[in-house]
Amino acid sequence: MKLIGASFLMILAMAVAASAKSVDHSQFTELKRNFNSPEDVTRACLSCHNLAGQEVMKTSHWLWSKQASNYPGKEKQAVSVGKKNLISNFFPGIASNEAACTSCHIGYGWRDNGFDFTNASKIDCLVCHEQSGKYVKSPNGAGYPSVNETNYQAAAQSVAKPSSANCGQCHFNSHGEGSGVLRGDLDKSLIQTNSGNIDIHMSPAGRKMACVDCHVTKNHDIKGRVYSVSAGGKDRISCEQCHTSKPHTQKRYIEESTLVGEDGHYDTFNYQTMLYGRETPENSFLHRLLDSHYSKVSCQACHIDHYAKPRKTRLSWDWSKAGQKPEDTSKIKDADGDILFSADKGQFTLGKDIAPEYRLLGGRVSHVLAGDKIDPSNGPVLLNPVTDAETDGKIWPVKVMRAKQLYDTETKFLVIPKLFGGAGSGAYFSDHDWQKAASAGMKAAGLEFSGKTDWVDTEMVLPINHMVGSKKAALACEDCHSRDGRLENIQAGWVPGRDRSLFLDIVGILMLLGALGGVAFHSFLRYKSKKGE
Repeated sequence: MKLIGASFLMILAMAVAASAKSVDHSQFTELKRNFNSPEDVTRACLSCHNLAGQEVMKTSHWLWSKQASNYPGKEKQAVSVGKKNLISNFFPGIASNEAACTSCHIGYGWRDNGFDFTNASKIDCLVCHEQSGKYVKSPNGAGYPSVNETNYQAAAQSVAKPSSANCGQCHFNSHGEGSGVLRGDLDKSLIQTNSGNIDIHMSPAGRKMACVDCHVTKNHDIKGRVYSVSAGGKDRISCEQCHTSKPHTQKRYIEESTLVGEDGHYDTFNYQTMLYGRETPENSFLHRLLDSHYSKVSCQACHIDHYAKPRKTRLSWDWSKAGQKPEDTSKIKDADGDILFSADKGQFTLGKDIAPEYRLLGGRVSHVLAGDKIDPSNGPVLLNPVTDAETDGKIWPVKVMRAKQLYDTETKFLVIPKLFGGAGSGAYFSDHDWQKAASAGMKAAGLEFSGKTDWVDTEMVLPINHMVGSKKAALACEDCHSRDGRLENIQAGWVPGRDRSLFLDIVGILMLLGALGGVAFHSFLRYKSKKGE
């Protein structure tokens, strides 16, 4: 019966995939006409996909926030958490900066806090589904596309299942700063570089997987929420959804599956349901030992040896240096010509092919939200502290984004400055006055501002999930189990090979010397007794 059931699921999955690929939108009369605006395209989409609008408007991609239950420190309150209200140390916040920040929103026209989130015609269907390459979002257009680079008709007729290039328009390009600049493990090289060592899953030389193969979707709600923006510990994806919790002694069906579509991507249905045909690898002591790490060590910790492999990422951002041109002009760019200092944005530190830092991460984090008080006296302010690492924590590779940013010394609020805007608007990039920028930004955010500011060091932990290398690139035992290994500075309990007890070391050495002495004495007695025979 299990065999019949699995075969039925296999046939059903193939039928679903085939039916999805048979839809050629270029043949629809409704999409052959000229469109005067992107909203016209959306209305055409919704005329057939009549439930899609309501589905999209419930998602985090549309709302940029989600209700978090049992939020740390506010367990009895309904707390909304997301890009809309959390503080970052990359660009601090979206209030007053909407036209630039929302250039990656899946909607049109979010220019201020008056945006109508119930207007389905403002949904941008094309950014996720068009495959023509003739649709480009404007950098400061509040989500609208660039008129000169967009062909609405060609884009509308090309729509299909989202590709990694669709996702990458926003997730590879960090706030217009460049590919991979923010996260370090997400950039264009994942799908452009023909090397399995960049990412064994997504690389053209690897499994050729698309983002949506793992980030499975139901009713337009895309599964997968990272620690840096999620508080509830829900809707996350994990390696074991394909590889099981014993990845070194078990194999799931999908790892050996030949059920791929014409585009070379696995069907999502297979990932969720197919276990038939599992093969068991060598069940050796080493494999069992590696599996035993699963309870306290994330898969990523061993299988992502480095991040920012082909492209540089930003490791620190000192906003206080904005407007202060360094005396040594050689510090404005590095040897490769990459910018280290900007008069508008301050001073940066960049890195490439970096060994991650490591943290003990649990299922939930809290955040510094707009209007939360901070304590600048206890070292760097952590913008997304872990709350349950001691009970549910695993060792995780992370990028720690470090910055120096503005805060109000009276209210103890981190400042959300107005950065983008024309001359006279108070925008720092135009008027170059932090006082005006802070005042304008905090007013737009609806927050009190005393006018007294200073700079504070902040840190933001960004877990590394992509750029999984080939099996040969996985860390060796000694990379972690040694005195100066990768886990040198992490507080994660007792790590064999790294940690020591002087008392136990002395006892052990004495016992060893005693054993050796006993053997030597015993040998001496036997030698003497044999001579006396």
